Amino acid sequence: MQEYYEYIKALHLIFVVTWFAGLFYIPRLFVYQIEAFHKPSPEKEILGKQLKLMAKRLWFIITWPSAILAVLFAIGLLLLRPGFLQQPWMHVKLGFVVLLILYQILTHVYYKQLQNDVVKKTSNFMRLWNEGATFILFAVVFLVILQNAINWIFGVIGILVLGVLLMLGFKVYKRIRDKNPEA
Repeated sequence: MQEYYEYIKALHLIFVVTWFAGLFYIPRLFVYQIEAFHKPSPEKEILGKQLKLMAKRLWFIITWPSAILAVLFAIGLLLLRPGFLQQPWMHVKLGFVVLLILYQILTHVYYKQLQNDVVKKTSNFMRLWNEGATFILFAVVFLVILQNAINWIFGVIGILVLGVLLMLGFKVYKRIRDKNPEA
């Protein structure tokens, strides 16, 4: 089975990429759904119906299957190389994977609400929510590439700097949108 390790690793990475693609795009669709919900008829109904369909296809054809396959291939990799479970960086990485799964589950709650025309969050909240997967992606990639405790410190500082920059960018974009709603 060891001869298949690299193939399993490639499949794992492919499904991680498609999983993240879905997690990056679905909150963006939520932003559009929330904004469409507040539009007058018939625009509200036309946009709402199309955005629900797009979200449903993305969520159930790409995101969920990719998440499941990425996790299954990851388990296969760990079964083939159980020594990884002895390494501290892997413990931290698996913690981030658990966080990513929780993020997806909560995103699924938002998905179900919006599919039922229940709008509990603002479009600005969803713009911020959209960055959750980005933080996890940065953390996991740095952990896997660096695999060193000293480099984790720089990685964590980098993630914090990224967070500050994203928040500043969000505030600047919000000001631009307030001045020009078409931006």
